[in-house]
Amino acid sequence: MSRTDPLTALLRFDDVEPDEDCICGGCSARRRARLHAAPVHEGGHAAARSVRRRAAVLMAAVGTAVGGGTAGAAGAAAAPTPTPTPSGSSTRPPANPQGEVSGLYGEQARGATAPRTAAVPVTRAQIIERAENWVGQKVPYSMSRYWSDGYRQDCSGFVSMAWGLGSSQTTWTLPDFAERIGRAGLQPGDVLVHNDPAGPQSGSHVTIFGGWTDSARTRYLAYEQTSPGTTRRDTPYAYWSNSASYVPYRYQGLSDGGTGNDGAGNDGAASTAFPGADKFGPGADNAYVTELGRLLVQRGGGRFYTTGPGPRWSESDRQATEAFQLAQGWRGSEADGLPGKDTWDYLAGGKGRSIAPATAPLPPPPPVTPGVPAFPGTGSFGPGADNDHVRLLGEQLVRKGFGGSYGQGPGPRWTESDRRAVQAFQLAQGWRGSEADGLPGPDTWKRLFS
Repeated sequence: MSRTDPLTALLRFDDVEPDEDCICGGCSARRRARLHAAPVHEGGHAAARSVRRRAAVLMAAVGTAVGGGTAGAAGAAAAPTPTPTPSGSSTRPPANPQGEVSGLYGEQARGATAPRTAAVPVTRAQIIERAENWVGQKVPYSMSRYWSDGYRQDCSGFVSMAWGLGSSQTTWTLPDFAERIGRAGLQPGDVLVHNDPAGPQSGSHVTIFGGWTDSARTRYLAYEQTSPGTTRRDTPYAYWSNSASYVPYRYQGLSDGGTGNDGAGNDGAASTAFPGADKFGPGADNAYVTELGRLLVQRGGGRFYTTGPGPRWSESDRQATEAFQLAQGWRGSEADGLPGKDTWDYLAGGKGRSIAPATAPLPPPPPVTPGVPAFPGTGSFGPGADNDHVRLLGEQLVRKGFGGSYGQGPGPRWTESDRRAVQAFQLAQGWRGSEADGLPGPDTWKRLFS
């Protein structure tokens, strides 16, 4: 039985640089070996230090045995340099500062490259809520440590967590789970990726786009994992440095607002239904408040915010909402600074007047339609309400042919019959979902009495 030369056994595969796209066992092992060869501060494994030490001793011994000396062994072990492209860059990206793709808590991910599993559905609100969770916890930055939820504590691990990928990716592999979009198409939950082949450790970075913070779209709210920890801050587009090389991407698994973009930034308006009045007002803390603020800033409300917008309801949100309502000519209970279906519809749909500068006079209120009483406010209706406005509402519903739900009445006390009658009227207008919840807003009131 023949015996293999020890040097040949060591080098017959290891002297071949693994192809990034090859799925054979040998290339997979070599790619994993590169991770173990990296220093710990660059994402390598501490346990690999003893393995590297033993390998170095063995290579020196083998080199001496075949008469090549240590210099010969070192020369044989050197990895070939990637072939440059005409532009001068390598044919593949350099080793990532985050290390290779890793499973949760640093476990080895299935497969040697980014898992090509189906994108897990997630909403934009969920992405921002997850990002806010790390901001609130002030997760420390680290390229080698993992947070309690299992994700690596660097910029790409942060985005992997927000997108719910189930593994920590890198700035080089995150685009595999996304589609490239244009600047004009950016919406909350999208990301901006910068990869620097010449210096990935100091240059590569990714941020989560949280919405524009000025009407000129020159600044945005960036969620990012950077030293010393997770932050949310107003940021110049595209970033403080290397601005020209940041590329916008959109996660492929979005279950809302992810369509209508042609890749060049020509996207249609996102169809975001009104989430309900309970999502706004004192004590509210959710992604819809952030979205409201973003929409208000786009419509000229940036002067009301010193920071943000953010998920926690503030006086800035109320003042900006009130200013937008006043710009539409609404007065009294229609301009209370709390968004209802009409306010949300105008903002999300790009309808109505934008907020005028502070020095500009308020527009006059729209002319009163003869026979239409003033809307008394949303607080006049709903469970527990007992007033003449409820009776007036019910009587008008009956006159309009929507009184089929009443067994008796209508009367001043709000009942389920009132809710069903209002909902039937709203559905007849073509409204659906939260826009047909059976609770009258200003638009329902105006249409009903017109």
